[in-house]
Amino acid sequence: MKGLIEKEMKASKLRELSVAELEQKLNETVQKLFQLKFKNASGQLKNPLEIRLMRRDIARIKTVLAESKLSKEREEQREKG
Repeated sequence: MKGLIEKEMKASKLRELSVAELEQKLNETVQKLFQLKFKNASGQLKNPLEIRLMRRDIARIKTVLAESKLSKEREEQREKG
């Protein structure tokens, strides 16, 4: 289990990425989740916990994306305002 925890993406590392990089990482992670689900359905997945971790990574990326978009909107409002 320790090995899986090390694979998780940290929000602090994600916040260092640009929006384009985050969107690319999100697409890659969604594809990986699809592959894991397919392996699980066919009985080839050794550790089903990986699916949960991948879903959490997707949620983490989406959260950081929303934060960055919100902060940009606030900056624009301050400039107008």
